[in-house]
Amino acid sequence: MAESLFTGLKVIDCASWIAGPAAATMLSDFGAEVIKIEPPGAGDPWRASQPIPGKTVDYYWQLTSRNKRSLALDLKHAEGLAVLRRLAASADVFITNFPLPVRERLGMAPADLTPLNPRLIYASFTAYGEAGEEAAKTGFDSTAYWARTGLMDMVRADEATVPSRSMPGMGDHPSATGLYAAIVSALYRREKTGLGGVVRSSLLQNGLWANGCAVQTRLFGEDVALRPHRDDAPNALANHYRSRDGRWFIMALFNEQRQLRSFLGAIGREELTDEPRFATPASRKQHARELVIVLDEIFSRRDLAEWRTILDGVGITFGIVATVNDALDDPQMRHSGALAPFGDGQGLTVMTPFHIDGVDKIPPARAPSVGQHNEAVLLGAGYSAADVERLRGLGVVA
Repeated sequence: MAESLFTGLKVIDCASWIAGPAAATMLSDFGAEVIKIEPPGAGDPWRASQPIPGKTVDYYWQLTSRNKRSLALDLKHAEGLAVLRRLAASADVFITNFPLPVRERLGMAPADLTPLNPRLIYASFTAYGEAGEEAAKTGFDSTAYWARTGLMDMVRADEATVPSRSMPGMGDHPSATGLYAAIVSALYRREKTGLGGVVRSSLLQNGLWANGCAVQTRLFGEDVALRPHRDDAPNALANHYRSRDGRWFIMALFNEQRQLRSFLGAIGREELTDEPRFATPASRKQHARELVIVLDEIFSRRDLAEWRTILDGVGITFGIVATVNDALDDPQMRHSGALAPFGDGQGLTVMTPFHIDGVDKIPPARAPSVGQHNEAVLLGAGYSAADVERLRGLGVVA
């Protein structure tokens, strides 16, 4: 493994599905050694979440389990738990999102593991937090992050439109970033004190943070209305429009006083600057629907590629409403490091969304098969070859 910021950091990924494992993936991108604990047999249930019927390639798994080593371990077996405890005794970080009652029943709660290793950082992730009547309740990002926090209700075209479903992992990956931040903060504290500790995060908290602008407004006693349909947008210059070839883009022209004349000149309608309905911010707001109609007609005359050149030419902030195919073919995705090639040179993967000057991420390695590294992990933990064979015979490891 290439040297990087966290080279030598030992992480146990004893979590399932996305948010917890994705936080471990972020650590692995900077060189951490991550041991993925999963049940023997089918392994982590996230492996079976295939986006395309009939396909056997574990696309999602490759994203959130790259760089890791897999240990297929039966934690319901006393000897399996003993293996986990031995690993935790020498680890730096332990990540889990098992339901709280399951942790207690298996003997892997903070009170069970942190006494084994005073430097251990126990990273706990839940759906709804760890206090209150719903602390033990299970949840996914679609239910706890997206639906429960008001995002699902508010992110729709208008009040007549049904609430929008989230994409797979849409709440989990941002939540993983929050958990990663908690872990790194604890690592910083450990550098100062020598002690580890417990850090916690949840889908509910991260979802509320994502919807923080609306929720904070409501906390101050103001009603928060659903956004109107784009035809009735209160600001026609911060709205989305469709080009001649059917492609959508969204503008964010907020510095109207400085940019309005050059914008209208670029689209061939500079005379609208002096049109009474559109001459001032107040009048443009009052006549926003009329301006939307005017701009709809103008933007329908050219293809998106032409409008991109025109709007870029006068410094207008806008963004195309991209498809997934656009992302694959977007050179800026690669220039920015958002996409990077796997270490074997076969294909690309989505990378951790930040960079540190002078610190390289490791070349991403393919995700492991179930139990691929059983022997190497156990031998590295001090078990003998005979011990490994005995654990195999007991069914403790696959």
